[in-house]
Amino acid sequence: GALPRRPERYNAPGTPRALRAAPQAPRLASSAGCGPMVPSPASQFSHARLRRNFPEWARDGGGASCLAPARGPQQGRAGPWGTGARGPGKPRRRDRHRAPLASPLRAPACIGARWLRDVLKTLSLGRADTSEASGLVNQLINTLVPVIKAQESTFSSIESLGTGSYYEHVKISAPNEFDIMLTMPAPRVKLEPCEQGSGAFFYARLKRNPKRYYLNKYLSEDKTLEACKMLSALRKIIKEFVKNTSEMKVTVDKKKVGSPAITLRIGTLQQEISVDIILALEVRSQSWPASTQGGLNIKKWLGAKVKQEYKWKPLYLVPKHAKDGRMLKEDTWRLSFSHIEKDMIKNHGNTKTCCESEGRKCCRKDCLKLLKHLLDQLKTKHGNKRGLDKFCSYHAKTAFFQACVLWPDDKEWLFTDLESCFQKFLDYFLDCLNKVYLPHFFIPTYNLFGLIDKASSEFLSKEIKYEINNRFPIFKLQN
Repeated sequence: GALPRRPERYNAPGTPRALRAAPQAPRLASSAGCGPMVPSPASQFSHARLRRNFPEWARDGGGASCLAPARGPQQGRAGPWGTGARGPGKPRRRDRHRAPLASPLRAPACIGARWLRDVLKTLSLGRADTSEASGLVNQLINTLVPVIKAQESTFSSIESLGTGSYYEHVKISAPNEFDIMLTMPAPRVKLEPCEQGSGAFFYARLKRNPKRYYLNKYLSEDKTLEACKMLSALRKIIKEFVKNTSEMKVTVDKKKVGSPAITLRIGTLQQEISVDIILALEVRSQSWPASTQGGLNIKKWLGAKVKQEYKWKPLYLVPKHAKDGRMLKEDTWRLSFSHIEKDMIKNHGNTKTCCESEGRKCCRKDCLKLLKHLLDQLKTKHGNKRGLDKFCSYHAKTAFFQACVLWPDDKEWLFTDLESCFQKFLDYFLDCLNKVYLPHFFIPTYNLFGLIDKASSEFLSKEIKYEINNRFPIFKLQN
C-alpha cells in the first residue's frame, strides 16, 4: 500500500521541504531477531542527511522513531539482511564524531571550573564604582597630606603609599576599602627585638641623639621612639582636619586598641568607603633583621635576582603593640613588607610573560580571590561565632605566597585548570589549619596562627571541607 505521510507537525507552513516530503517507512520485523529493519540503504542515507541538517527534527524523534533499528546494548547495526553489519559495540558512521550526551545524574567534569569562573565574574569590581571610589580617596589624601606636613614639623617629610588588596588588584566585590601608608624617613635606629614578638616586633632606639632633633619629643629616656605618642599626634591632626573639612562627608572611627590604623570613612550615595591611614617609618641603609633569614624563599619562583632586588628595598616599621598573653606591649614597632607584597602579587609569574597579552593566563590571583571570598562568606554566615573573626585576608595572602613557592611553575597554575588549582590551594590552607601553623612569608619564626585557638581552627577547617565536598553551596547562595 501507499506509504503514510509524516505527522502534521512536519507538514505545517515553514517546515523544510525535505522534511515535508519525507515519508514514514514501514517497520519490518527481522528474521534474525535483531529488531525492526530499514528496507532500503538509500533511505538510510537520506534520513541520516536530514538528521545532520535538521537537528531539531532528529531531537523530536525524526528518523530515530521511524527508521532507526531498535537494538539492545550488545547489538550491532542491523543491515538489510537482518544481521549486525558492524558487530557489537561499533558506533554508527554518523555518530562517530558526535559528542556523547551527559548523563542527567552526573555533571561533566569541567562544570566546576566553568562555574568558578562565573563566581569570579561576580567578584570583579565595576569600572564606574572603582573610578568614583578611587577618585574620592585620592582627593582626600591629596588634601590631607599637605595639612599634616604644615601642622607638625615631625611629619613634614611624609609621603603617601597605596598598599593592600585594592592596589594589589585582588580586591573583591566592591571598592570600599583602601589602605594608605604615610611613610616618613627614619633616622639611624637600632632595632631591638621584643621578647614576645616572635621576630616581627621591635623597639626602635636612636643610634645618635642630636640636641635639636625633630623627634626629641617622641623619645623616651632610653632614646626609644615612642610609637603610641607619634600615632596619637597624627590622629589628633587628622581629627582636626576632618572637623574642618567641607569638601566631602568624612568621619573618623574610634580608636581600636592595638591597631596601627586610623580609619576614615567617606560617605557616598552608593556606599561607604573605608580608608585606613597607617604611619610607617622608612628604614634605609640597614640590613634586614636576623629573624628574616630563611624567609622570602622565592628563588625557584621569581628568581634569585628578584630576591636580591627586594632585599635592597627599605624596611617599614608600623606602630603595632606586641601581645604578651592578654597584655599589650606599648611602643613596639612591627616590620611591614606591604610594598614588596604588592610587587610580588602584581608580578607573580616565574616567566615575564605570565598573564600578559602575549603570554599564558594563570589563575594564581583568581585562587586568592576565591579563598578571600570563601572566608568572607563564612564570616557572614556564622558571624563572630567559633572565633572566625580571628581569621583575616592577610592569612589568605600569606597562604597564597607559600603556595606559589610550593608550585613555582606557571604551568602548575594554568587558568584552564582553575578548579584543580583552587583545590590544591585549599588543601594547603587546610593543612595549615590542622597544624594551627601558618608561617609569616618574610619571618618564618612568626606563626600567624599563634594566637588562634585549636577549636576555632578546627571549626573553620570543618566548614571549608563541607563546602568542598558539596561544591561550595555558600557561593551559590551568594549568587
